[in-house]
Amino acid sequence: MRKLFPIVLLLVCSYVNAQTPQKLNSAEIHEAIQKLNFLGSVLFVAAHPDDENTRLISYLANDVNARTGYLSITRGDGGQNLIGPELKELLGIIRTQELLAARKIDGGEQLFTRAIDFGYTKTPEEALDFWQEEEVLSDVVWAMRTFKPDVIINRFNHRTSGETHGQHTASAILSVEAFEKAGDPTQFPEQLQYTEAFAPKRMFFNTSPWFYGSEEAFKEAVNSNFLAFDTGVYFPSKGLSNPEISALSRSEHQSQGFGSTGSRGSQMEYLELLEGELPEDSENLFAGIDTSWNRVKGGAEIGAIISKIELEYDFKDPSASIPQLVKAYELIQDLEDSHWRKIKSREIKEIIASAAGLYLEALAPQETSTPNEEVAINLEVINRSEIPMTLVSVELQPNNNKLQPNKELQNNDDWMEKANLKLGKDVNYTTPYWLKEEGSIGLYKVEEHELIGLPEAPKDVKAIFTINVLGIDILFERPVVYKYNDAVKGEIYQPFEILPAVSAKFREKVLIFANGEPKEVPVIITAGKDNVSGEITLQTSENWKIEPVTTGFSIAKKGASASVLFRVTPPEDQSEAILTPILKMGGESFSSEVVKIDYDHIPLQTVVLPAGTKVVKLDIRKNGQDIGYIEGAGDVIPESLEQIGYNVTRISSGSVTAASLAKYDAVVLGIRAYNIEEDLKYSQPALLEYVENGGNLIVQYNVSRGLKVDPIGPYPLSLSRDRVTEEDAPVRLIAEDHPVLNYPNKITSKDFEGWVQERGLYFADDWAPEYTPILSLNDSNETPKEGALLIAKHRKGHFIYTGLSFFRQFPEGVPGAYRLFANMVSLGN
Repeated sequence: MRKLFPIVLLLVCSYVNAQTPQKLNSAEIHEAIQKLNFLGSVLFVAAHPDDENTRLISYLANDVNARTGYLSITRGDGGQNLIGPELKELLGIIRTQELLAARKIDGGEQLFTRAIDFGYTKTPEEALDFWQEEEVLSDVVWAMRTFKPDVIINRFNHRTSGETHGQHTASAILSVEAFEKAGDPTQFPEQLQYTEAFAPKRMFFNTSPWFYGSEEAFKEAVNSNFLAFDTGVYFPSKGLSNPEISALSRSEHQSQGFGSTGSRGSQMEYLELLEGELPEDSENLFAGIDTSWNRVKGGAEIGAIISKIELEYDFKDPSASIPQLVKAYELIQDLEDSHWRKIKSREIKEIIASAAGLYLEALAPQETSTPNEEVAINLEVINRSEIPMTLVSVELQPNNNKLQPNKELQNNDDWMEKANLKLGKDVNYTTPYWLKEEGSIGLYKVEEHELIGLPEAPKDVKAIFTINVLGIDILFERPVVYKYNDAVKGEIYQPFEILPAVSAKFREKVLIFANGEPKEVPVIITAGKDNVSGEITLQTSENWKIEPVTTGFSIAKKGASASVLFRVTPPEDQSEAILTPILKMGGESFSSEVVKIDYDHIPLQTVVLPAGTKVVKLDIRKNGQDIGYIEGAGDVIPESLEQIGYNVTRISSGSVTAASLAKYDAVVLGIRAYNIEEDLKYSQPALLEYVENGGNLIVQYNVSRGLKVDPIGPYPLSLSRDRVTEEDAPVRLIAEDHPVLNYPNKITSKDFEGWVQERGLYFADDWAPEYTPILSLNDSNETPKEGALLIAKHRKGHFIYTGLSFFRQFPEGVPGAYRLFANMVSLGN
């Protein structure tokens, strides 16, 4: 593709703290000016976080200077988590933030729909059914109408149903259909009160040899409908090639283990035209599309000014460009085209602030507050240029408290002031907007239409600074944040959060009662402000007994917690219920839990969710008592086993000896342990010796690529990508007399009822005759798979490989999963 500008726009460096506000240097300001002078946009469409082609996004955003968005149909809620225990909606929050971190590096923007990643599916039809196709289609149309891309690029092929993850193909199907409907005002007319119909001009499929199975097949398929261009460009201003930037971006997907090493040299990308006219210039995606300021009425003069700024830019004194930037800003405000007016106003305001070294900050003295509280906000403004400026006003929202200092901002003269922010009783709690209402299995519920598609809701608590620059009032918006100094890391920024006055949580999300004995269940109550007191009750179904009915609590200091105990007695028969804490204080009722997600590569996430825990009375028996657990990619298997009465010891993979394992009735390896634990290649002989001596080794699923140990068992065993995604797929017991199906619990088809998301994944597909397959299962219209649970007798002990997704079933309290696992542990005991 023709190189339109020589310098990359890399919005922020990936090495700074994930929460630190961006501060552009002189070179980055110049790059932003170049981007200001380009009025073209591309929307890349795929299914999940990490599906995006970061090479292409970075190239389009930084070399072409196009406004480049990535529409991820889901937030990746159904994936695995390699860095912690969070799954489902909490994993979706992590992966949302990882996408935002990736876009900060590659220069793109991030969009979503309301669709939920409900797990792997083999057909697009299943995905579209779960997603309520028309609803998600409306979201894709909404994205096209609001982002207004000239070009759509699909990551996946809409014509290859069944050849890849069903959600992948579904994303392309939705994009193709939305392309046809976005410009038609009769389609989804309810959207037109917020936006207008818009028809993108071209649609491509981002193809590659991977989609054709080989280089040879791909070369045969390439025809005149294809564009090809080299994205391996080098950016001298950054000292990085585009593939190196792409690798930094992709490496933000830490929860998925997508760390990437940068490369250099030529990197070809291919686009197959699906809709619209093929560009005459086969290396220019925008050929024939006016991407200059001439595309908007009144834009020619703006373009001339910005081109002059770019040409005459002083790298030693960026503020010299401000007079012309302000002139361009004025003209942008008069544009009739509201779409480009909004986008370019936002861009040019931040360029002016950066060129002036204008520092604007609103700091809260603590990281959290509650409704009806008053917070003293520390305000700071400094102009670090010779450009005449006046601080006209500062307005704090949501209560619209306004200061009007009318203070001249002399070069490097710091203005600091305090202002009180009164939070009303109706201020929103901090929580992702898509989690405020209960949705369906495949679709989040979002009441405010204008929030649909946003990665996050706009901050409610913010400061609006009105700065007069050379006689023109310009409004700059900054969120209220919390900042502190860490003795090791230095300056740390955190979001300022609004939390309930009091919250409650259980230590476990599922409480398992393996017999009829009552349990003392602690509820941890945390104060969101000083001096909270009241009463707490637990609500549940009638056949569970809760004592006492009500108990009091009193906490003096904000942030402190107190634990209250309830005695919970299960019914005689197997049963499931939900325990919900109700806290009553000062005439109000509270029933929320505050969850914090804290990883270095993303901003701290504070989430307010409904509080509660599932209680399950199991009809379960077990033999053996002591389990050794070698952790893998992160799951809650150890805690779950402890709940049914096992003593679980976490074992370091580097400290394994046969003698040290002898005391355990079973040793369990966490999911993907053989993929991520380097020490297991040295510990494997000791693990197999433990089996030979009578031990019971249980290996949960691993993937074949990147195994540290192969074979993973005492006899040959080949892992595959076989999986069963239908959680209600029939399970056939093909080794009915095997002890694992009979002792100490009799396993029947009933034990496979109520499973969630999937049956299992990464089954074995080839194994030595020493292994006995226990189960046979398959998705609809597929052949039976027998590699989900394999057991081999090895000398005195047993080796078990299972791809059954116990890591998903245990957190949901699925009774049959516990009963079957107890039988696995009990083998030989």
